[in-house]
Amino acid sequence: MIGYVTLGTNQYDKAAKFYDELLASIGASRIMEGDAFIAWSTGPHAPALSILRPHDGNDATVGNGVMVAIALDSRGKVDALHAKALQLGGADEGAPGLRGGNFYAGYFRDLDGNKLNGFSMVEE
Repeated sequence: MIGYVTLGTNQYDKAAKFYDELLASIGASRIMEGDAFIAWSTGPHAPALSILRPHDGNDATVGNGVMVAIALDSRGKVDALHAKALQLGGADEGAPGLRGGNFYAGYFRDLDGNKLNGFSMVEE
């Protein structure tokens, strides 16, 4: 149902590098880009994640309660994505682990403070 999610950035070049490396670790690559935005996806019909410089020229700000969840097919991939985010300078918002039932997630913030998580609901 979700086509793409866009996150604002005040550090465009650093954010581009962060997401190039982070999303490559789960098989995603750039699918579109322009002077003020970049979008990554794992395929032509898969959801995408993008960054942009805000169109109105104001600073990008973090939405309180807003989070991007990245679906993965194993707990190991959740662990690896969380570790990669921290290695790239992201901040820990909750180590990978079970959060109820078979919902396994690890939470982090990107360089601009946007909150993301990697999650898996695959029973292992």
